[in-house]
Amino acid sequence: MRREGSFERIVLVCVTLGFAALVVAVLAAAWGFQRTQETSRLVNHTFRVELTLGEIRTLTERVETARRGFLITPDERFFRVFEETEARLPGILEAIEALVSDNPVQVSRVELLRAGVERQRLAVARSFERRRVDGAEAAQSAFAEVGQADVIRELRDITNQMVADEQKLLAERSAAQSTSLGHAYVILGIAGVMLLLLAGGTLWAVRRNLAELKRSRDSLAELNDNLEASVEARTADLQRANDEIQRFAYIVSHDLRSPLVNVMGFTSEMDAARGYLVELVEKVEAEAPHLVSEDARLAAREDLPEAIGFIRSSTQKMDRLINAILRLSREGRRVIAPEALKVGEIVDGISASLAHRVSEIGAEIKVENRLPGVVSDRLAVEQILSNLIENALKYRDASRPVRVAVEGRREGERVVFAVRDNGRGIDPRDHDRVFDLFRRSGAQDQPGEGIGLAHVRALAYRLGGNISCASELGKGSTFTLVLPAVYRPRKEG
Repeated sequence: MRREGSFERIVLVCVTLGFAALVVAVLAAAWGFQRTQETSRLVNHTFRVELTLGEIRTLTERVETARRGFLITPDERFFRVFEETEARLPGILEAIEALVSDNPVQVSRVELLRAGVERQRLAVARSFERRRVDGAEAAQSAFAEVGQADVIRELRDITNQMVADEQKLLAERSAAQSTSLGHAYVILGIAGVMLLLLAGGTLWAVRRNLAELKRSRDSLAELNDNLEASVEARTADLQRANDEIQRFAYIVSHDLRSPLVNVMGFTSEMDAARGYLVELVEKVEAEAPHLVSEDARLAAREDLPEAIGFIRSSTQKMDRLINAILRLSREGRRVIAPEALKVGEIVDGISASLAHRVSEIGAEIKVENRLPGVVSDRLAVEQILSNLIENALKYRDASRPVRVAVEGRREGERVVFAVRDNGRGIDPRDHDRVFDLFRRSGAQDQPGEGIGLAHVRALAYRLGGNISCASELGKGSTFTLVLPAVYRPRKEG
């Protein structure tokens, strides 16, 4: 038991550590996955910022290209390009502002961008107007004097700075992510090694325990073999002892019959002689009454008949007991002849044989369910069930109609039959003693020698089963018979 407890503790610890390692591995994997997602989000954010800044730079350069084209050739298509581009820039500026709203430095640069774009818009609009009113030379001269190329360079520098900052942030976050992932991989590696070690330890412990179980099973099998041999030897000894007891009971009961027959014969002769004495006393009383004393008169007419009656009743009881012992002895020597039995039909036959008695007392015998069949000795099974049902009718409660129920069920290799009644019941102290020879329970107001249930138990034992009683005074009794489904004779020693 101590070894089993130690093994259980080892397995419990290994399982607990294994689950802990799995939990750690899952948490590390989840953390690494979350960090990877965060990095992916940041990379996507950087790309969106760069894409939006590139679009701003493209649009501002497109505005500048449209202005220069209009200064050279006053084609209104350049002006329409300018208008379309200027219409798109406010929305893109709002988009870039929303993307970098969590970075104060980048927000300030967006404001610079917005101011630069506004300056460019105003300057370009004036250039278009100057070109229309004053001509190409005046517009180009004004463009060169103001230095409009500086605005483009300023916008380009701002977008380059913003892209550089985003790239720097991304590099820092990627480095942190790489470090975090490295830590996660280390944790996963440690957890994996722990799981492997625990799996190896658990397998070793299980194999060791299985080896111990095999040794224990082999030892148990050896013990069982020895036990079976001992049981068989003991059973053979008991069978021989039982046979000796049965032979002894037969011899004793048979030898007791001779003196009993003599006593019964002499009792009959004494009874006949008593008749002659009574006639003599009556004759003497009639002819010479003074010769007959009161004691002689009482002896002839009362004492002798009473004594002869006691002797006769005692010898009759002794005769019934001897006959019962002889029946038990003969039954014990009878060879068991197993056959397939339909127990329901046996109960129906018993009920039919008791039909007159059942009708006379207003009783009812009912089979509760389909009784399972057995392979056993027909005569023994009939005697057992008949005795139990007859006892239920005999020891009834006069205050209510007799109800006897018979039920059965299969339990593995055995069958269980129960005979239940609503009779007077048996005192709990007598539940076992009612199966003893010549022992009876309760009021002795019914004929019998107290051998019926002893005979039932002996038959049940011979069939390889047993019988028990459950009862409560005033509420009835239940006798439970357990038999092997298939009778197998005991091996003789």
